[in-house]
Amino acid sequence: MPQGATETSTLKVGDQAPDFTLEAHGNRTVTLSDYRGSKNVFICFYPLDWTPV
Repeated sequence: MPQGATETSTLKVGDQAPDFTLEAHGNRTVTLSDYRGSKNVFICFYPLDWTPV
């Protein structure tokens, strides 16, 4: 297992997402738990949109 990686399990429909922190635009970080219970969160992974074809 790579350094810093953790063991994962498959989520099922209705499961609560595990907490995580990601780097966001403008050198800021976003943590899922900051929004839990107060807002809907939509997570979209759209890699390589900015790279030439």
